[in-house]
Amino acid sequence: MALKEINTDTIEIYPKDTQSDPNITLRSAKEFELMGINLVIGPVFYNNLIYLNEINNVTFLSLTNKTLNLPKNVISTGINAASQINTIKKFIELNDINKTIFLIPNLNYDLEVKKGIKDSKIKIFKEHYYDIEPTKLTKQIEKITNYEIRKQNLYDEITRVENSNDINKDKIIENLKKKYTLGNLNFDSIVIADFDESLKSVVTSLLYTDVSPKDKYLITFNQWFDKSLLKEKSSQPIYYPSINNKNLENFKNKFFNEFNQYPDHLSLLSYDLIGLIYYLTLKNDLTEINKSFKSKNSFKGKIGIFDIKNNKINHRLNFYKINNGNLEEIF
Repeated sequence: MALKEINTDTIEIYPKDTQSDPNITLRSAKEFELMGINLVIGPVFYNNLIYLNEINNVTFLSLTNKTLNLPKNVISTGINAASQINTIKKFIELNDINKTIFLIPNLNYDLEVKKGIKDSKIKIFKEHYYDIEPTKLTKQIEKITNYEIRKQNLYDEITRVENSNDINKDKIIENLKKKYTLGNLNFDSIVIADFDESLKSVVTSLLYTDVSPKDKYLITFNQWFDKSLLKEKSSQPIYYPSINNKNLENFKNKFFNEFNQYPDHLSLLSYDLIGLIYYLTLKNDLTEINKSFKSKNSFKGKIGIFDIKNNKINHRLNFYKINNGNLEEIF
């Protein structure tokens, strides 16, 4: 579809199926190298990259969003943690948010998040790591939010007022009993580096510990416009970075008209990469296109703007808010 729109004969596509097997991936890569192909879009998955450092003359634009421990000839093109945290950082600075805590699951991408925090130079108050198992998670969130102390503060205050001579104590007690906890939290915003049902579990635990998204900014990572979040009214407002939603909807409609099915998110990324490659071929000799990823370049695609430098690709993302069941674009 991208080639049809570009309408050029300078780019040809030779597809191969890796079968999600790193050995088959290596074999296909060697076949490409023998054919004289020097640029490959793929593989999709990080696990299939492990043997590609054996290939000397091919640059791989992998669709993975992981950036750590990549072979020297592999460039991650997915929506990585640094791109998302850079966008979150922009939102935090625009809103003068001073104390941000990060909640990071103990999963296989926690180091990516740590690297993204470091690379973006975002100012954070604290990092907390949690277990995604629900019973452990709730206990950890209670500790992070000082729930037991705040709960005890409320009981103590009710007792104090009951024993006081305040003429308005009945009304004060009535108002106190409407609360669940008493006492300020030592943060202004929470960034949850999680997705899908695990994200919802974290939000539920925060609500249980009397942390309301109406009082504290609740921010998460790219949710790819998960429509189920629109129904979670108790967790709203919630904010996240993502690709340009209007461009995504236009692409999905165009894709459906062409193939009578809706695309996955990687299709839009692949579509943009074809445009990026064509753009780079206009500026560089085809035989040295891999050098284009070492120099500083920027390219505007459907996802957003690609920033290329030192064999790294970051994305300038948009920022969204879900509130009252509606999706709003912040910037």
